[in-house]
Amino acid sequence: MCPLWLCNVILIKVKWKGKDLFELVCRTLGLRETWFFGLQYNVKDTVAWLKMDKKVLDQDVPKEEPIVLNFLAKFYPENAEEELVQDITQHLFFLQVKKKILEEEVYCPPEASVLLASYAVQAKYGDYDPSVHKPGFLAQEELLPKRVINLYQMTAEMWEERITACYAEHRGRTRDEAEMEYLKIAQDLEMYGVNYFFIRNKKGTDLLLGVDALGLHIYDPENKLTPKISFPWNEIRNISYSDKEFAIKPLDKKADVFKFNSSKLRVNKLILQLCIGNHDLFMRRHRVDSLEVQQMKAQAREEKARKQMERQRLEREKHLREEAERARDELERRLIQLQDEAHMANEALLRSEETADLLAEKAQIAEEEAKLLAQKAAEAEQEIQRIKVTAIRSEEEKRLIEQKMLETEMLALKMAEESERRAKEADQLKQDLQEARESERRAKYKLLEITSKSPYSAASLSPSALPPDLSFSTENLSFDFKDTDMKRLSMEIEKEKVEYMEKSKHLQEQLNELKTEIESLKLKERETPLDILHNENTERGTSKQSNFKKLTLQSTKSRVAFFEEL
Repeated sequence: MCPLWLCNVILIKVKWKGKDLFELVCRTLGLRETWFFGLQYNVKDTVAWLKMDKKVLDQDVPKEEPIVLNFLAKFYPENAEEELVQDITQHLFFLQVKKKILEEEVYCPPEASVLLASYAVQAKYGDYDPSVHKPGFLAQEELLPKRVINLYQMTAEMWEERITACYAEHRGRTRDEAEMEYLKIAQDLEMYGVNYFFIRNKKGTDLLLGVDALGLHIYDPENKLTPKISFPWNEIRNISYSDKEFAIKPLDKKADVFKFNSSKLRVNKLILQLCIGNHDLFMRRHRVDSLEVQQMKAQAREEKARKQMERQRLEREKHLREEAERARDELERRLIQLQDEAHMANEALLRSEETADLLAEKAQIAEEEAKLLAQKAAEAEQEIQRIKVTAIRSEEEKRLIEQKMLETEMLALKMAEESERRAKEADQLKQDLQEARESERRAKYKLLEITSKSPYSAASLSPSALPPDLSFSTENLSFDFKDTDMKRLSMEIEKEKVEYMEKSKHLQEQLNELKTEIESLKLKERETPLDILHNENTERGTSKQSNFKKLTLQSTKSRVAFFEEL
């Protein structure tokens, strides 16, 4: 996980012991929970851990340069949430467990793999944002074990879609919270934190010994998931080895000494180291915390409270900023709407003015035509009077005159009718002109109303009306660690605990739902032996914790006897 190239350090500090080098690494990382970690190196066909009390160069580390040591978790917590105090400790465990799952050193069922991947994405990318995290953003990420990918007829896009669906539900979780959720799920995996070693009992039967935070477990070599026998640390009194033979004395004096053989003396040394370290951590968990751990936990609580207060402050600022932006957008929208309305009112006003001018012109023309017709009618009347006065002696002239008079009268009648029609038309045009002027007056009034009485006038959009650059005064958004804040924080923490309990009840339902979604795409012929064993355990309702409790209900004596008979 953290390979360290030590050639320069060794040249400068030849006399350094393992402890000196280990403390240097821990100081560099800012790590105080040092009891979980160690410096690992490869030797021949196995691994070994640097001894703290011996000089580095006096140990069997590889002599070629550069000397490579890996800073790794040597011991795992039983309950990550309760035991891991520092954020850096949690982060290092997250990286190591994730690496082991992806490299298939720890078996993880497909549905849990998808859920774990979604928490890993939350830890890396923060809250899901569809505008940022578009399809394909996980294309270069290694999130699922290759075994899981090969087991289903699913494309990379289909896997990403399911991971993203879970990822979107983790909104609001910080990186530390997402990593802790990852560890809380991972710690329930059967192979989590277990170191396996090949051993033989007195009959020479090949078996596997598993060492972890709970105790010692005996497995069938073909089944690393379900132990046949388990010995919790509180039932073990003494551990020792002689050459290749390993002896474990149970606390129950009536039970026989539990003995087995390993392949190499080096393996026995490694088993003893892991047993002692895990037993010490088991005892630490059941004792009152040391002063150092109490101080670390107090600091962690204060830091967590500070971060939570800061996160709440940022959330409030974000909320206020979003509200201000929404208000600004609404004002801009209303301004555009009002501008459109004003523009339309102006256009209506111009059309009204043009119509009024046209009607006025038509009215003037009609009035002039009416005057002209009236003048012609008067002239015709005068002509009639002149004809009547004139005496026409001859009948023909009289008849012609009468006919002409008749025609003149008819013409005068027509002229009168036309004059009357033109007068009516002029009156109608005057009425239309009056209506056009009334419409113009209303349009002007509406425009005046929009520009003078709108609540969204230019004054309301001035810079003083909105926060400058959408920033917020520290006077209004400053928060101190006051009693009221701490009480509110305590209430929120209690609320979070209740919410977590509710969510944990649904975790198995979520995993079952994921399993159901992808089950139809599974290729049965590609299932590995561990997949088959896991499915059998699931059908029986067997979990890591339930199986451990079931095995430890048996007496120590009967378990030792069963081991000898394997």
